[in-house]
Amino acid sequence: MNPSQSPSRGVVFRDLLIFLAKFGLDSLKDLVVFQVAIGAAGVDILLGRHKKTMLFYKVLEAAERVDLWLNLYGAVGAGEDRDGLFGRSRAGNNTMLGRLEQIVRNGDLPRGIRGRAA
Repeated sequence: MNPSQSPSRGVVFRDLLIFLAKFGLDSLKDLVVFQVAIGAAGVDILLGRHKKTMLFYKVLEAAERVDLWLNLYGAVGAGEDRDGLFGRSRAGNNTMLGRLEQIVRNGDLPRGIRGRAA
């Protein structure tokens, strides 16, 4: 890896904060899903519901959507890009990072570089 392509300290710090936020949200999701899944399974068992209306599986599907949105460990190769995590995502993607990048930058390129790249 070329040192000029590696992320700066500021980018690494920003990416650490993003990771910690994502990790915290993932932990909170796990705590909530644990409790809700037990309750939903109990209701399904007591009421003898059919698979299409079973709450337990709906909880699991919702948890999976949250996992895909968070994309907690989706940073493969980010250390090889001087823009870190933002260099590996697309602004506006249906992920937490894609939405965050869209809000912060209003596009894939940093504001200072955007005008020169066109």
